[in-house]
Parts: sequence; structure tokens; C-alpha cells
Amino acid sequence: MERPAARRSVWRVLAAAGILVAGLTWVTVLFAFSLTDRNIAGRDYTQYWAAGRQVDRGLNPYDEAAVLKLEQSLAPGRTQAEFSLSPPLVLLLAASLGLFSAKAGLIFFFALLFASLSCSLWLIWNLHGRPNTLLYLFGFAFAPVLSCLQGGQLSILFLLCILLFLYLRAFHPWLAGAFLAPLLLKPHLFLPFGAALLVWTISRGAYRILGGFAVALGASLGGVYWLAPHAWPQYLQMMREQNVIVYFVPTLSNALQRLISVSSTWLRFVPDAAACVWAVWYFRSRRDRWNWMDQGMVLLLVSFLCAPYAFFFDESVLLPAVLTGLLRARQAGRSAWPIWCAGAAALIECVAKIPVTSTFYLWTVPAWFLWYLYATWTPQPTTTPTADLTEPAA
Repeated sequence: MERPAARRSVWRVLAAAGILVAGLTWVTVLFAFSLTDRNIAGRDYTQYWAAGRQVDRGLNPYDEAAVLKLEQSLAPGRTQAEFSLSPPLVLLLAASLGLFSAKAGLIFFFALLFASLSCSLWLIWNLHGRPNTLLYLFGFAFAPVLSCLQGGQLSILFLLCILLFLYLRAFHPWLAGAFLAPLLLKPHLFLPFGAALLVWTISRGAYRILGGFAVALGASLGGVYWLAPHAWPQYLQMMREQNVIVYFVPTLSNALQRLISVSSTWLRFVPDAAACVWAVWYFRSRRDRWNWMDQGMVLLLVSFLCAPYAFFFDESVLLPAVLTGLLRARQAGRSAWPIWCAGAAALIECVAKIPVTSTFYLWTVPAWFLWYLYATWTPQPTTTPTADLTEPAA
């Protein structure tokens, strides 16, 4: 006979799921009624939708004239086509968006992002041992997350993929590895994290994670070839013509390059290369007490701190580190005022619609990094940090 406590637990899960679905439906409906052609055109989502339309018609998704014509159907005053700079793997998502009208596709995409955010917060709560606190609701007001939702960008999906890896790595390593494959859409954001992850995988003999990653990547490449056989050469041609490396983006590595020599673009990759070397050392020096919800958060923060190309909305991926800091600060009795102030300042910039290419966003990643160090700092630990003991077998 099923015990009463077990029945209550099932009903709580069902109630929480019902509340989540109802909330998602309500937010999506409100979002749908607020949409017009003008505010659809002002989002990065249009890049994916236009590329998807081209793919669904069997045409070149990187054809500047054709893409500009599609984007002008939403914004008649646009004079230059805007492309997604992610590798052609993104065409798998874009092709599904292209099946809809621009408005219906954006509603679907917004619902997908909001559901991914909700699932991500649930996963963070579980990874922290399901503490009795509402601090995790801060994730819905984290400024980079709101910027990502506003712009229709992919970063919340990367957030979900990382958390699914962390959640599944011990018990479903094949599936955990598969969820790492979408991070290749913006690999430059995760290079130090990936370097340490590779060394960790080899040292633990967790080759099923690598197998899951390889299978997912192979399936994605096959899907892209089936949808658009010439997508890769077309993408490389577009990247050569766009020459995006010369544009300023608000990263510390780009600021360093411009401070030393504007023409020496290779300088912006030096911090990331150094960070990759550091990440391998960082893991090896802590491999006996490694914990992805501790040292892994440091890796994510350093990856963004040294990234050669990133925007404010990409910082959605740092939400687990920010929330981990909140939980640790609460446990240690430290003030949370630093993160409330930094979060409010970032939220003001987001609400004020300051362009994501502005230098006003140079401070945000260092702020999240300093917050995490402050919140988790232990001068003289009395106990050894709990290691990741639930590793997948070889």
C-alpha cells in the first residue's frame, strides 16, 4: 500500500507542475497580446526566423538580399540584413521557427525560453538540495535573463543545457553529454569551462559523456546537411563578408585589445587562451575534492570574464553562480546587499534599453564574479568541501 507521505509528495509535484504550466500559459498569452510588427522587428529573433524561412524554402539562409527582404517585411526601414553568427547548427531551431509567421514563431520561441528558464530554476533548486527558500525566484528578475527574453536570444537554452548536464551526469551520462552539444552554437563562451570538463571526463573515465556528446553532435550535423547541404560554405562566406571581429563588444578582452592595439585582433583571444591553461591547472589542483556546483561555477565565471566575444544577454548562463552565491551568503549570514545593488543597476540598464554593444555593460561580469567570491569565501574552512562522489562509471 502506498504511504500517505508518498501520496502527499506526488500531489505536491503535480500541484507545482500545474502552477508552472498555468503561469507559463498566462505569461505567454500576455506576451502574445502585446506583440506588434514593430516590436517583433526590434528583436534578434528575426535573424533566426528569416534564416529558417530560407531553409524551409530550400534557399541559402545567408543570402543577404533575400534575408534583408524578409526582415524588411517586419521593419520597412531596415537597410542592412542581420544574420545569426552562430554556426549552421542553429538552423535546426531556425527551420522550426520558419514554419510559423513571424508573430506566431516569436510566441512559440518566447514560450520555449520561459519554460527553459522555469526548468532551469527548478534544476538549480534540486542541485542545491531543495532548500526551503524563495531566493530562486530572483532568477526571473535577473537582468541578463530579461534581456535574453526581450531580444529573443538563445542564452537561456544554454543555461538549461549546462544545468541538465550537471543534473544528469551521475546517472544518465550519455544524456548528460548530449546536452553539451548545443553549447557549440557559441563555443567561445565556454572554452575554459570546456577545457576543465574534458580533463575531468578523462580523469574520471566518464567516456559515456563524451559518447553522448559525439552522438548528439553527429546527429545535429546530419540534420543540418539534410536541411541545407551547402550551409557550411555559405556560412563561412557570410562570416568573411561580415568581418564581425572588427566590431566592439563589451568584453574585457576586447577592451584590452583596443587599449593596446586596435588593429591587433589576436590580442582579444590571449585572455581566453590563458584561462584555458589556468582551468586545467585549477581542476588538477582540486581533483580530489572537485564539486561542479562549487568549482564549476568559478569556471563559468572565468569563462565569461575572459570571453573574446559576448553580450549582456549571454550572461544568463551565469545565473547558477549568482544564485549559488545568494544561498551561500544566506547560510554564512552575509549581507546580500551587494547583489541586490548590482542586480538593480543592471536591471535599470536593461529597462532603459541601453544597446548591448555599449561600454556600460563592461562592469557586469566582474560584478557577478566578485559577488560569487564574496558570498562563498571561507578564510579558514573547518571541513573539507564535499567532493563530487557520484561520478559516472567508465
